Amino acid sequence: MLTLRAYNPDTNTDREAIAKIYGHHVLHGSASFETEAPNASEMHRRMQQIRDGGFPVLIADLDGHIAGYAYAGPFHHRAAYGGTVEDSIYVDHAMQRRGVGRALLTELITQVRQAGFQQMMAVIGDSQNTGSIELHRTLGFRDIGIARGIGFKFGRFVDVVYMQLPLRDDQTD
Repeated sequence: MLTLRAYNPDTNTDREAIAKIYGHHVLHGSASFETEAPNASEMHRRMQQIRDGGFPVLIADLDGHIAGYAYAGPFHHRAAYGGTVEDSIYVDHAMQRRGVGRALLTELITQVRQAGFQQMMAVIGDSQNTGSIELHRTLGFRDIGIARGIGFKFGRFVDVVYMQLPLRDDQTD
């Protein structure tokens, strides 16, 4: 059974699971442009910084295992961007295609809407990351643009896909 909950900063379990999940994506995928996997302490520091900023950090438990995590954070740090958040979602590579990412993103959208944010941006590493792109489209994100070849990982240039979701009813087309 899939359940969602808030990140628990007081347990090593969440820290280690997040570090393991993210580390795999750093070392084997192009969703993240990092090239060295951060350890559990560094991931905890990052999640605390997100939480301290008033943003949600979610954990997905699937049949007793941490299957993924997601968070919203500032899209940019300049004041005028204050109403816009950026989402990040990482699912354990062995637990993909089980609805984990969809559940996390759906709940993340709900929470940032309730918090009063205006827009959610998806900044997706690699235009070949069709799973993430399709997930975002399914939940209402629109394609905004592609920055071609701005990253370099695993011996090739990598694009970044920008997608946007208006969070208020008065902002739809």
